[in-house]
Amino acid sequence: MMHKTLRPSLLSAALLAAFPQAQAQAQAQAQTQGDEDAAQKVVVVGSRGAARSSLDTAVPVGLVSAKDLASTGSLELGKALQELDPSFNFSTTFISDGTDIIRPATLRGLGPDQVLVLVNGKRRHQQALVNVQQTVGRGSAGTDINAIPMSAIARIEVLRDGAAAQYGSDAIAGVINIVLKEGAGKGGASISGGTTAEGDGDTYGASAWRGFALGDAGGYLNLAVEGRRRGETNRAGLDSLRVTPARVTQRIGDSLARDTYLWTNAMLPVGHGGELYWFGGASRRTGDAAGFFRPREDARNVPAVYPDGFLPNIRTEVRDASLAVGYRADLGGGWKFDTSFNHGRSELVFNERNSINVSYWYEPNCSCDIKGESPREAYTGTLGFQQSTFNLDLKGQVSFLGQPILAATGFEYRRDSYRIEAGEPVSYQYGRTNNPAIVIRDQHGGIAQAGIQGFPGYTPATQVYAGRHNTAFYIDLEHKWSEQLTLGSALRRERYSDFGNTTTGKLIARFDPSRTFGIRASASTGFRAPSVQQKFYSSVSTNLNNAGVLTETLTAREGSAVTRAFGIAPLKDETSRSASIGMVLRPVSSFSVTADVYRTDIDDRIVFSSTVSPESGACLSAAACPIRAILDPLRVGQAQFFTNAIDTETVGLDVVAEHTTRNLAGGKLVLSGQLGINRTHVTARRSSSPVLTGAQLFDDAQVTLIERGQPRQHHVAAADYERGAWGANLRANYYGKVQGQGFTAPFVQTWEAKWLVDLALRYAFTRSLSLTVGADNVFDRYPTRWDTLGAAPFPQMGFTHCWETCPFGVNGRTMYARAEYAF
Repeated sequence: MMHKTLRPSLLSAALLAAFPQAQAQAQAQAQTQGDEDAAQKVVVVGSRGAARSSLDTAVPVGLVSAKDLASTGSLELGKALQELDPSFNFSTTFISDGTDIIRPATLRGLGPDQVLVLVNGKRRHQQALVNVQQTVGRGSAGTDINAIPMSAIARIEVLRDGAAAQYGSDAIAGVINIVLKEGAGKGGASISGGTTAEGDGDTYGASAWRGFALGDAGGYLNLAVEGRRRGETNRAGLDSLRVTPARVTQRIGDSLARDTYLWTNAMLPVGHGGELYWFGGASRRTGDAAGFFRPREDARNVPAVYPDGFLPNIRTEVRDASLAVGYRADLGGGWKFDTSFNHGRSELVFNERNSINVSYWYEPNCSCDIKGESPREAYTGTLGFQQSTFNLDLKGQVSFLGQPILAATGFEYRRDSYRIEAGEPVSYQYGRTNNPAIVIRDQHGGIAQAGIQGFPGYTPATQVYAGRHNTAFYIDLEHKWSEQLTLGSALRRERYSDFGNTTTGKLIARFDPSRTFGIRASASTGFRAPSVQQKFYSSVSTNLNNAGVLTETLTAREGSAVTRAFGIAPLKDETSRSASIGMVLRPVSSFSVTADVYRTDIDDRIVFSSTVSPESGACLSAAACPIRAILDPLRVGQAQFFTNAIDTETVGLDVVAEHTTRNLAGGKLVLSGQLGINRTHVTARRSSSPVLTGAQLFDDAQVTLIERGQPRQHHVAAADYERGAWGANLRANYYGKVQGQGFTAPFVQTWEAKWLVDLALRYAFTRSLSLTVGADNVFDRYPTRWDTLGAAPFPQMGFTHCWETCPFGVNGRTMYARAEYAF
């Protein structure tokens, strides 16, 4: 197996030897488990040919089974996958608006929108949220991987290779293919609970799944239902800067989240060798996060309402649904076809509570008296994304010069649409009349801030409902020239309604001079189309500037007045060049090692610009202060936009080793190690604007986030021991250091590398019932603390550990227990 059988692991053979009565039960299960393990080692992603072992592929493919996912203490798919696959990163976020509930998922240190997610081999829709806060994945709209319940998953295939020529846009970093459980007659249920060493963050989860027979010809209907509650954690320190006496004013940690899921995967034989299939599901997740504290003296506060200041409360609701329906059958002569229609949607609803509209409160009436009224909560708007995809695929063998060649070809039509729905008037208005000519003064005599505090609502001016469509044609060829050599190629042509055509290609090779050693290599070009979220998103938000002062920031969409005034060109596609070479070593059946080096160059990478602020000091003319001349009429302090501004180069090394020892003290021990090393470098910054330079569009703080915001090293070492009814798992994750200066520029804050160790023990009372107890982050490791001098004023405001980049979060040790029942 190429890697990820990171099963629950080790523990002393002496401890397990105390339970010899379990050995008979283990032997009775061995054959069934062996068959399941063999099936889990087969992958389909990366080639349109027959499924093959992950050690036999021409490009690196990692494999994570349902058992691997269950060996972690996490109930979130993103966090579990991060613990198992070092190429995958799932950064923890907080005080980041919607990114608190939809966290960014990345592969090989690239962006969330540069990895393509498939479900059962079909493209999954992206999230509605655009990450516009200072977090990993800033400016992207990736895939909400936590919208898929773990109880529905049979395995996950992680293709670590550029694959846009095979699968289309977004596959620059690779592909994650989530394969759902199938078949009839099996099922299971689980219940779990956990808490942190600090006594907060209580987490509860329950799930059940079952496969039912449809007819008597092998049809099945799988259903999975799941629910969980993740409690709030808070690692904020004392705020000695804004309140006296010092007290905790912020919420820094996981936000409260409640999640429910219902998913299905089904197949029904139809006609002569045909199959009708469908799969998909729905989820609803609610979040309760916080914004930045507003002290009593802040101009955005009303002391009569909040005499001690207030912490805005951001309530979010994520609604996600998808359904794919298709038909596949044999055409005869070794040819097969598969036609399908897949529709998915993502919605993110915002509500603000424990807040106020200062301009409402201080708005004068016709007699110039103070009204003294403002709602304390408001609906602030909805983001929505929909994607509909039609596919027709054919594959079979053709003969060329007497040689059989596997050929696959197909057509795809896809439509993406995006919408922004405005919030209630109080969430964005400047006074009830929303008339900027009326002077409304705050508590200090300055111009009162418009809109609700924390997350101002989307306005009618930012409302949008727009979309685009594209068509694609592809052809894949693969030929086994001899027992030792396999060559393949792919070519894809796409046409987008908004920016034109693109063509990409890929070559792969696999050479096995012996049964124990193989060499594999690939070279490809790729692309990523600008997402409709990046093209049409706009908003007004409240952010901290480098001085720690809250400032209103306008995000301007493509073609808006501000982007035209700055001379920002319309978005075009990113283009990439990727290459990798690796080796596979399996000297004996119980031991394997793979190592792959790779490089990915991306040109015209789409980024979210740095905040563009007006010039300081006196301006004698508009020409002397061109930025101010553009921004002042907008009545906002700063502006941001999406633009093709940088080129990047990513190089890396992935090493995976696994060794299995059977009959060790009567049990089986699986040892595995994975090394993930990558480095991204910004090779160029450019600007299409005559007003702004490349360094102004994308400043050093954003370069640091791209280059050092994700760990350059992530390693995983695991040991799994099973004997009879007992099992144990020990896993260690090494997260390399990360850096950020988004809030402290020019000071660069470093969060040092850390090892985190997880331990789990499992006991099977019967063939059906088992109990697992464990602890994640056993040694209670936390990220490095903020530098009290260089990072000021944030440590003085209560920020203790990481913020803009948090690979493993700030919760510390977590203990949990899980009961599972198979039926």
